[in-house]
Amino acid sequence: MSADPNPLALQVRLEVSGIRKQFPGVVALDDVSLRLRAGEIHALLGENGAGKSTLIKILTGVYQPDEGEMWLDGSPVRFVSPRSALAAGISVVHQERNLIPQFTVAENILLERIPTRGVQLVDHSAINRLARPWIEMVGLDAAPATPVVELSVAQMQLVEIAKALSLQARILLMDEPTAAITPHEVGYLFRILGDLRRHNVALVFVSHKLEEVFELCDRVTVLRDGKNAAADVDVAGLDRDRLVTYMIGRAQVIAELPPKPVPGEPMLELAGLTTEGGDAKLNLVLRKGEVLGVYGLVGAGRSKLAKTLVGEVKVTGGEVRVRGKKTRINGFREALEKHRIGYVSEDRKQEGLILLHSVRANTSITIWRHLRTLGQWIRHSTEDAAILPSLRQLDVKAQSLSQSVGTLSGGNQQKVSIAKWLAAKAEILIIDEPTVGIDIKTKNALHELIWDLAANGKSILLISSDMPEVIRLSDRIVVMRNHAIVGELPNTHQYDEMSESIMARLS
Repeated sequence: MSADPNPLALQVRLEVSGIRKQFPGVVALDDVSLRLRAGEIHALLGENGAGKSTLIKILTGVYQPDEGEMWLDGSPVRFVSPRSALAAGISVVHQERNLIPQFTVAENILLERIPTRGVQLVDHSAINRLARPWIEMVGLDAAPATPVVELSVAQMQLVEIAKALSLQARILLMDEPTAAITPHEVGYLFRILGDLRRHNVALVFVSHKLEEVFELCDRVTVLRDGKNAAADVDVAGLDRDRLVTYMIGRAQVIAELPPKPVPGEPMLELAGLTTEGGDAKLNLVLRKGEVLGVYGLVGAGRSKLAKTLVGEVKVTGGEVRVRGKKTRINGFREALEKHRIGYVSEDRKQEGLILLHSVRANTSITIWRHLRTLGQWIRHSTEDAAILPSLRQLDVKAQSLSQSVGTLSGGNQQKVSIAKWLAAKAEILIIDEPTVGIDIKTKNALHELIWDLAANGKSILLISSDMPEVIRLSDRIVVMRNHAIVGELPNTHQYDEMSESIMARLS
């Protein structure tokens, strides 16, 4: 979808050629080129580990290339730090959020240029006033003075986008900006990017969602195994199969999910549930062997619901029933050990995993109390015997159980965050945003895994802002808006029909 060029548009704003970057034992980029033009949105695609984030870090001065050249507006350039790139007019929305949790929304947005008065006193009223237009631009439902730590992951992503936009850069790099936000917020973002394109900003758009690429982008560069599989190709001349072939070396075939048994007896029920998070008389039933999808816009209350079910948000009224028995859950340990409920957080890097610890430790953490012998000691042999079946079931790819989980791919990290609950024999799994930031091949594998877990009797509450994902996997779909359930739909798995029905409940 190209914009009409004007005299200033389509000039080459930033170009790199022959870029090579090697880390110990790994060549991350090898002879990579990229050309960005003013007034264009350029998609940068590839699987996890293809080199996209490394290239962005070179473009923004975080990494220095081992080889290669870079030109800005036709002149050779080398960015020695992120600040030098910023001074040259390059701004970035990172895949990993780069916010200070204890600072407010406004303070994070204006972090590079905090207004002061008098003898360097921070002018908080000015900060809030200057940040408000950017907050409104991205459709963020939060006051400027709200501490970032109080926001959901999706809201934090909107703050990150607002922060980048506020710098009014000539070149804007966006690494997975839509990964944690819903179509409603994506609509806001796409309108903003369209305006920036018309104002001759050169934009890079990284996404695993190919429908977004075809809707938004003008040209595409694809990386595979750290090399150019396609460079500076016109999106209008491509179809999905050709693009996927560039990315993974073959056309993607999404297998139809096999039939699974009809869901059985109720495992988890909510009746008139209210919470201190503002939820209003929620009613739902999750059955044995069922995938119950929960869909809604950012701030609808989906993640608060998940945390209520594991005792992190206090119940103020109504009932929770597990296997038909009324209960009150007071924390993660009780949720798991008494009720066999596991929770896969939407933020695996902050809440779901301990990135510096091993695959072994991250998988067995839910069962340490049961593995201890002779006081506090846990034998590795005992630990490995307990966790290996789950890791093998999920086909986790790691060099060894001692490998730091932070060095795994995003898909394998997500598998470990699920495996720890399987090792603990959880029967009810609450999975929040299972495939955020994961490439299309791994995403399909995780879909098949979730479906197989349900087919083998697990009860799964699937929370996702990816509508195709919810429609593909769910037996039924619950729609949430403003901390209330506004619809429950049987799923026909017909995308056009179901998406229309879901959006009707949200309007």
